Amino acid sequence: MGLVNGLPAHVLLVHFVVVLVPLTALALTAGAILPRVAQRMGVVLPLLALITLVSVPLTTGAGEWLEEHVGDDALVRRHAELGDGLLPWALGLFVLSAVIWWAARRTAAAGPAASGGTRWSTLPVRAAAVVLSLVVSAGAVVDVYRIGDSGAKAAWHGGFSKTATGTDGDSR
Repeated sequence: MGLVNGLPAHVLLVHFVVVLVPLTALALTAGAILPRVAQRMGVVLPLLALITLVSVPLTTGAGEWLEEHVGDDALVRRHAELGDGLLPWALGLFVLSAVIWWAARRTAAAGPAASGGTRWSTLPVRAAAVVLSLVVSAGAVVDVYRIGDSGAKAAWHGGFSKTATGTDGDSR
């Protein structure tokens, strides 16, 4: 994917990733910590994570097209390298979201007796799911931040003046 309405597709698609990764991470974390939240979200949780997962390679593919159409630049190369590392995080968000959804669905199907208390045999599994969800969510969000920061530096370095060039209506 190259251009959309005359603009590089990467510039447009990146907004989906910047919004969807933190949103998915937040939903996953909430669902992992509070099973009733996962039950309320239902199939929306894994669907959100799937859309997030699909948006990452679409965005990086469009970014590779854009990289080929800009001059050779170390900042662009660094941004591309960082961007290539997001897919495993997005995959982790999806897998954990599917597991949390499945577990919440199974608990709901077992009835009120199962959801009223936590059996000790399942406590280590739930704790592991919470910890994994927190680690993957934090990793994904931090990675998106690092990628976005490097992309902004690549796009804007030398492209603006640090001092104002116009008065913009200032009548002093």
